[in-house]
This record gives sequence, C-alpha cells and structure tokens, in this order.
Amino acid sequence: MFDGRWRDTVDRGTGPVGRKLQQVGISADVLTATGLVSAGATAVAVATGHLHLAILLLILTGLHDLLDGPVAKASGTSSVRGAFFDSVTDRVSDALILGGIAWCLVSTHPGHLVLLPFAILGVTSLVSYQRAKAESLGISAKGGLMERAERMILLGIGFLSAAFLVPVLWVMLVLTSTTAAGRFVKVWRLAEAPAPASARRVRRTRTGVRASSRSAARSAAGSSPAATGRPVARPGSESAGKLAVRGECV
Repeated sequence: MFDGRWRDTVDRGTGPVGRKLQQVGISADVLTATGLVSAGATAVAVATGHLHLAILLLILTGLHDLLDGPVAKASGTSSVRGAFFDSVTDRVSDALILGGIAWCLVSTHPGHLVLLPFAILGVTSLVSYQRAKAESLGISAKGGLMERAERMILLGIGFLSAAFLVPVLWVMLVLTSTTAAGRFVKVWRLAEAPAPASARRVRRTRTGVRASSRSAARSAAGSSPAATGRPVARPGSESAGKLAVRGECV
C-alpha cells in the first residue's frame, strides 16, 4: 500500500541521502548486507525479551532497506544481480525476525501460539512469490494491505509492549492473508485477458522494474532457417555445429 501510493515521495526524499552515502564510498550491497546483520540483531533482541531495543534495531534494518536503492541509483549500479541480492536478504531478514518472535513466544506463551509467527512467514513468502511470478509473466502484482513496509511498522507497534505483540501478530496474519488473496485474484483476472500485441517481459532491478520487448525474440524466430526458406543443416555436419553454437548464445 505504501509502496504504491508514496513511492515517488519517498524516492524524492531519499535520493539526496543516497547520493551523500555514495559520495562517502558506501555501496548498495554494503547497505543490503549490513541490513541483514541488523535484522539478525533484531531477532536476538526479541528472542531475549528486549523489545524496546528491538524497535531501534528494526528501524535501523528498515533504513538500510530503504536506502540501498537510492545508493544504487546514485552510483549507477542498479542491476538484476542487486535486485536478486536485495530480495533474498529481505526474505532472510523476515525469517530471522519472525523466528526471534517465535523464540520469545516459547518462553512467554507456551502452547500452539508459537506457530503464529511461522504462519505469518508462510503467507508472507506467498505474497512475495506471487509478485515475482506475476512479473516474470509480464503482469504487475504490486499493492495490497500488507506489504513489507506495513509489516515492519506493525512489528514496531507490537514491540512497544509484550501485551501488544500477540494481537499485532494476529492482525498481521489476517491482513497478509488478505493481501495474498487479493493479489491472486488480480493476477488471475489480468491473466485471463488476451495478451496485447506489444507484450512485454518485466525484469526487476533494485530501483524499480525494467521491461524488454519480445519483438527481438520474434524477429530472431522470423529469421530462422525454417522461416526464411534457407536449408537446414543435417545433424553431424559442420554447419549444424555452427547453428548449435549460435543457439546457445541466443
């Protein structure tokens, strides 16, 4: 929800900070990696019952996640590799923090309640997978009531007091499940529509989404031996070997 409505405003605010960090030699990958470290520290703080300390560490984790994109943009290093690294560390950070909460619940709420953070983690992974799979198919699946920014804010509220933690977790589970259901319906409906003539394949980067047209692939297919009427090399011949090599490069 926040990502869709206030992304441009946030980018304008964090852009100058990203440029300053880039000027002092801090890279986007360093911010992503140290964000993972702070997420681990947050998990330890929660597991040991230091909830107020966990709030500070959670804010630090969020700042790292917020600024790695602007730093990558300022340094001109936005890439698919960076987006992959960022997405993986986000999932690991979620697992660490929710695992720390589960550890805390073992001590304070014996019983099946310890499964609640793992249920949230499962639905959270589903939400992330839906977006990744939809974008690989050329369909946008952003939005929803409970994306990562909203989850971080709710967790911060839950860490204010041990009495808040369990109710906040239930709210997170309900809203995240609603988000997953909403994304499924959205993608299902968009996938039913006929693909436009200028269908585009979407590729994510750390700072946004890049799209590449399929026309190149179509033109390559149109220039194949079968399409142009040129003879096709027989298996085992020298020309067949050359065609095989070219096929690997496409």
